[in-house]
Amino acid sequence: MISVTNLIKDAGGATLVEYGLLLALVAIAAVAAMSTLGGTISSLFTNASNDL
Repeated sequence: MISVTNLIKDAGGATLVEYGLLLALVAIAAVAAMSTLGGTISSLFTNASNDL
């Protein structure tokens, strides 16, 4: 029974690490997308503002 309990605890810790890695990957992708598209979106809003 003790080994099954340890296995469950270890799996929970691994899941937490996996969620952390997934969150880091999403954050990196969001920063890359914002830096890539930032100038385009800014000019789009500037053009729309100037047209008004």
